[in-house]
Amino acid sequence: FEDIKDYSNKYANIFVEDGIKKGDHVMVVLKRQYEYWFTAIALHKIGAIMIPATHMLTVSDFSYRIKKANVKAVICTAKDEVTDKIYKATQESELNIKLYCVQKDVEHFCNLTTRYQTSSTNFERIDTLATDPMLLYFTSGTTGEPKGVIHNYSYPLAHIITAIYWQQAEDDGLHFTIAETGWAKASWGKLYGQWLVGSAVMVYDFDNFNPSQIINIINKYRVTSFCAPPTVYRYLTLKGIPKLTNLKHASTAGEQLAPEIFDSFTAQTGLLLYEGYGQTETTLLMANFKGKEPTPSSMGEISPLYNIELQDANGEKVKDGELGEVVIILPKDKPQIGLFSSYLDNSEQYQYAYRGGVYHTGDVAYKDAKGKYWYHGRFDDLIKTGGFRVGPFEIEHILISHPAVLECSVIGVEDRLRSQAIKACIVLKQEYSASVALEKNIKEFCNHQLAEYKWIRTIEFVLALPKTISGKVKKNVLRGL
Repeated sequence: FEDIKDYSNKYANIFVEDGIKKGDHVMVVLKRQYEYWFTAIALHKIGAIMIPATHMLTVSDFSYRIKKANVKAVICTAKDEVTDKIYKATQESELNIKLYCVQKDVEHFCNLTTRYQTSSTNFERIDTLATDPMLLYFTSGTTGEPKGVIHNYSYPLAHIITAIYWQQAEDDGLHFTIAETGWAKASWGKLYGQWLVGSAVMVYDFDNFNPSQIINIINKYRVTSFCAPPTVYRYLTLKGIPKLTNLKHASTAGEQLAPEIFDSFTAQTGLLLYEGYGQTETTLLMANFKGKEPTPSSMGEISPLYNIELQDANGEKVKDGELGEVVIILPKDKPQIGLFSSYLDNSEQYQYAYRGGVYHTGDVAYKDAKGKYWYHGRFDDLIKTGGFRVGPFEIEHILISHPAVLECSVIGVEDRLRSQAIKACIVLKQEYSASVALEKNIKEFCNHQLAEYKWIRTIEFVLALPKTISGKVKKNVLRGL
């Protein structure tokens, strides 16, 4: 931590010398390179607002974010032609933007790796309040332009629960989260909560995911806690996991965990998988927490940090077993720590999210008799068929367990008799070909496990599912097919 203090002070001095000040928006596109951590802490020290972004964005993506946030500086990797894209985007914006890169000299960019060597390690931190803006994430939805989600300086404290009671990061341990620094998941698992509880973070920058390399790193560097999306665990278990010598805890989030992945991982490692749930706008809202045996595919229980209810469209609390929207009941006497403070230049959208005096997540779930919560998709994605409301996730989880199905998405389509009929859009594994017989087989496989009102009525085989830059399926596009 002494080294981090010195290196971040060096970066902070450079930024201040170049005129970057408290309240300025600074975009950071550093993949998983170690300079991200120096940069993040430096920007926090000077009171600038950090905008993490993924290197996978296009020129137009960067241009939109730069203009929308009136960005004053960009700090980026010199890899993957990112500097080219950033330079083109800044030229389009016609803003006076300071450009930095790392580990390489690039025309139009200041090389921080060279410059920081002569920068002072002494820096007096700029005063900031807990309510001052600190982070801005552009979160991609399935419709419309990305929203600018702003968090303040109280945000890191809310991740103490994330780190200790869900990821089970330990003092003097080594935590490894699979996430690119352009996503909010990096804030969940690569910086704030882990460092606040005294755990080191494992950093591994890769372009192509390789299960064997991940397993080797876990063993070679004696990783004690690990967090990754369910898809990563699927690949790890398919590859086969040898003995993990030091790993004690494993957690997952980002999408619902299929029971077969949970069972396979536990069978191969002897470890249980702890699933969690939250949003870019929040910290951890629900999880299978430390001290209780996790329930596969369940969101778990409510974090002690939040007061959460499931409500219907009229704002009434639903009964156990009934679907309702996940809403956060706000404290009357203080701000809700961990919850975003505003949307960038969009008060109308912010007010809509907080309509009725509660924060509407837009996610739908139900609570079972044991107090466990189960995710059923986005509120807008609920399928209304034959007088019933059906969440697509339950059907998708059965579909994905069929041996021919690589990816799938379930939607509602117009139906004269039922209002909506259930349709499955399916990407097949490479060794399978679309046919009438396979369609019938998949329907029978799924419908045998579902109540009749949840039956799949039609299937469309597609080459790929339309997705946002963050990997969310665009169901609205599928509904238009």
